[in-house]
Amino acid sequence: MRKLVFALLLVALLPFTTLAQTREIYTNTNFRTLAQNHKILAIMPFGAHLQLRPQEVTKNGGPEGVARLEQREGLDVQQALHSYFLKQKSSNDLTVDVQDPARTNALLAQSGLTPAQLATQTPEQLAKLLGVDGIISGEFSSTQPMSNGAAVALSLAVGFSGPTNTGKLLINIHDGKSGELLWKYDKSLSRGFGSDTNSIVTTIMRKASRQFPYSKEFKS
Repeated sequence: MRKLVFALLLVALLPFTTLAQTREIYTNTNFRTLAQNHKILAIMPFGAHLQLRPQEVTKNGGPEGVARLEQREGLDVQQALHSYFLKQKSSNDLTVDVQDPARTNALLAQSGLTPAQLATQTPEQLAKLLGVDGIISGEFSSTQPMSNGAAVALSLAVGFSGPTNTGKLLINIHDGKSGELLWKYDKSLSRGFGSDTNSIVTTIMRKASRQFPYSKEFKS
């Protein structure tokens, strides 16, 4: 009898656990026309925002320390996305190349552009500067840092204890010639367990892989 009651409880709670996960994907209806000649994309350092409690801010060196941590988080997301795309390319499931972030960041630095100043540039300007056909950019927010060794990362796993971390990853891809938004992926998650930035970005992107427009599996 207890087993039956527990099973019914799990079924009843399942809809509520899925409320902690939201996803929105947008694909430009003219994607194939705008991106038909795309050969290489560049990933920008992501904007990052950590929603920390006052004691956590103090622990991480105050506002200046948090700002440095956020910058590192943004670079970690950039690297994690690049690693994911390299794996897709090696498995022959990506129709474009992705510029090495080391080259991207070096060119940005040589032009005097810091991560904080990227918002002052249009996708067309960035694409011309970097010599690419499209720009991948975005924002990451979390209630806990993920780049720390003991980070608590976001998870798609379902649990029944309260959320240990919440966060959001927004990815935009713009055409480097027209500046038009080609693709947008907005993913929010809660509930977490120990992991790292690379693991969680890979998990998130796998969820969108069939709707990623540069994937060979993509169907418009």
